Amino acid sequence: MRYDPSLIEEKWQKFWKEEQTFRAEEDETKTKYYVLDMFPYPSGAGLHVGHLIGYTATDIVARYKRAKGFSVLHPMGWDSFGLPAEQYAIRTGTHPRETTEKNIANFKQQLTSMGFSYDESREFATSDPEYYKWTQKLFLILYEKGLAYMADMAVNYCPELGTVLSNEEVENGFSVEGGYPVERRMLRQWVLRITAFADQLLGGLDELDWPESVKQLQRNWIGKSVGASVHFETEHGVLEVFTTRPDTLIGVSFLVLAPEHPLVDLLTSDEQKTIVAQYVKETQSKSERDRISEMKTKSGVFTGAYAKHPVTQNPIPIWIADYVLMGYGSGAVMGVPAHDDRDLLFAQQFDLPIISVVSEDGVCINSCHEDFSLDGLSGEEAKQYVINFLEKNNLGSAKVAYKLRDWLFSRQRYWGEPIPVIHFEDGSCRPLKDDELPLLPPEIQDYRPEGVGQGPLAKVKEWVNVFDSETQKEGKRETHTMPQWAGSCWYYLRFCDAHNSCAPWAEEKEQYWMPVDLYIGGAEHAVLHLLYARFWHQVFYEAGIVSTPEPFKKLVNQGLVLSTSYRIPGKGYIAPEMAKEENGQWISPSGELLDVRQEKMSKSKLNGVDPKVLIDEFGADAVRMYAMFSGPLDKNKLWSNQGVAGCRRFLNRFYEMATSSRVKDEDIFEGMSLAHKLVQRVTDDIEKLSLNTITSSFMEFINEFVKLPVYPKNAVEMAVRALAPIAPHISEELWVLLGNASGIEKAGWPKALPEYLEGKIVTIVVQVNGKLRARLDISKDAIEEEVVALAKEAVSKYLEGGVVRKTIFVLNRLVNFVI
Repeated sequence: MRYDPSLIEEKWQKFWKEEQTFRAEEDETKTKYYVLDMFPYPSGAGLHVGHLIGYTATDIVARYKRAKGFSVLHPMGWDSFGLPAEQYAIRTGTHPRETTEKNIANFKQQLTSMGFSYDESREFATSDPEYYKWTQKLFLILYEKGLAYMADMAVNYCPELGTVLSNEEVENGFSVEGGYPVERRMLRQWVLRITAFADQLLGGLDELDWPESVKQLQRNWIGKSVGASVHFETEHGVLEVFTTRPDTLIGVSFLVLAPEHPLVDLLTSDEQKTIVAQYVKETQSKSERDRISEMKTKSGVFTGAYAKHPVTQNPIPIWIADYVLMGYGSGAVMGVPAHDDRDLLFAQQFDLPIISVVSEDGVCINSCHEDFSLDGLSGEEAKQYVINFLEKNNLGSAKVAYKLRDWLFSRQRYWGEPIPVIHFEDGSCRPLKDDELPLLPPEIQDYRPEGVGQGPLAKVKEWVNVFDSETQKEGKRETHTMPQWAGSCWYYLRFCDAHNSCAPWAEEKEQYWMPVDLYIGGAEHAVLHLLYARFWHQVFYEAGIVSTPEPFKKLVNQGLVLSTSYRIPGKGYIAPEMAKEENGQWISPSGELLDVRQEKMSKSKLNGVDPKVLIDEFGADAVRMYAMFSGPLDKNKLWSNQGVAGCRRFLNRFYEMATSSRVKDEDIFEGMSLAHKLVQRVTDDIEKLSLNTITSSFMEFINEFVKLPVYPKNAVEMAVRALAPIAPHISEELWVLLGNASGIEKAGWPKALPEYLEGKIVTIVVQVNGKLRARLDISKDAIEEEVVALAKEAVSKYLEGGVVRKTIFVLNRLVNFVI
């Protein structure tokens, strides 16, 4: 029989859909397992090979756990709000909803063609009103708890896009989306008080089975610093400076303020006002990420003012510099260049004093003044001494600071969740009630923003202006919308109860499914989605509406997929098929020498691979196998279409083996041992998520198995069941061809038995006059007399009427009766 994946795969995809094979149920008699992908933004580009890596991994685990008897929740949905759809609407006039629905349909077809075992009954998009009704409700929970508020904020504003951007959406002063100039402006914005949960977010990391690199990124992002607040007296009042090194107080040779610090205007001397104002203006065009990036030189300007040192009373010059941020500490730092690399660069740049106050072995030196003395103290001793001194003399106190800022939450966009609040002229506002949700956006034709800091909704006066029957006052709806992160902050909870019209989720269903047992996605979400989702979840936990303090028990980041790119230096990339190799070098069609690299797949580098093309040529099962075989799940991997072809050749061999006439109802030990060892290796690999070694285990198995004169049917069935998680279509087909009922997962996961793994059983050949008459599985420790007796019984019909003249016995190999 010939293996034809195009017929097999479509057949079984239809079967799974009609039978709702992967529908999850809250079965209290089973252990639950919740495996989740970071759901995608449904872009027009559709599914790419990078998606395949993570999605195939979660699917293997989901299928394996179902076969093991778990109640498995493996859903998929769409993170469908966002800026790209809105920008497309501005360019084409197409409503973002139309674009989104079209892209989702394309994505769904591609996912189906890969045979992923999602529970389609739980599908939703974050832009569905039935979903964002509850996003709005959950926002109001934060509002009621004082965790959502409005404030005038210095923000990244992109005039061309007409919206505020997060630091992560800005790169080198330009928007990531479109590459437009970005500037800093003060605008009134909605903000979420994530800082109120800084300690919980930090402490919770210790309990998570996450990559240490991700946990460290979150720790750094939260940036808890223990130190002291030190008061420096100026002509215009006290300047509060935060430091993590109070032990170096005597070594201060300058102070640096953030350009936005409220004391800058007051402190700046008349002679320095022009240059300071110019510097402040230049800083406004930089993102905070750019300002704190590591640079070999530092910029700054002297204010012309001085502060008194709290111990020595010496005058300390006050500077401003963009590497100091207003949102961290007090927006002012003390410069100790002898003991801080950044301060040293600044001091060297502007020829400022460098005073050493700590020896190489960490002991304080040169730190005495009148009754103040740190000399000879260790760092920790000196820190406590200084804090005690400051508090005793009302010159400061111990302090804990965080780098984490409150989350800038509003966007000036159309394609996002409307914020469910009505504002009144007296400055008050009213959150909408549950029966007023969802608050739908109006239908509009022009998606461009309305002026500085106003989204497109501000132009729809009949929607904005309302008479509020609740308060009997004229009011205005909020015209800002939520960021794309809002919907993804809680989608994993909605999957527990996806179509509940009375609540975001039912308590008993959340308690059954949560937390997510395995969460797979890209490392780029380490300090955005993952931190924001943890924040919302911890708010819900404190409110008593979820049962777990953390949402994601185990996290795995899949590596990047690399592919060969070909670039003409100074010109650009060319398609791989246009490059040709000559004498060990790659040449363009016009004869130019090419720069050949292994880079992340992307459309711009022309080195991407269309999954549909791969599926059409090799079949989804081969693509799935190679997606895992290409390298460890969490490492970068180089894609090779030749590798996919190799997996297809393996599946051809496997299909031929399983449908061969040599498949017999005979449990030959060698065959059974190979199958049991295969099952054990695949089981171990899936449990450890060492999914790249599964394919090689199968290749080793078939290389040995096909050498057997007979293929034990039980062994073949075990191998087929073990193959099912990684290559489900061919496995379902072979399972039926072997005489079983449809639905291979119902057969359960095969169990590897110790007697076949430990080599305690051997198969011996029993001959009569040199002709094979039987095979016999026996203990390898059996004595000769016992083996001969069993062998004689196994071939008794061939010995009838004759006399055994000689018995040839070869230990653990054969018995030959000569008659």
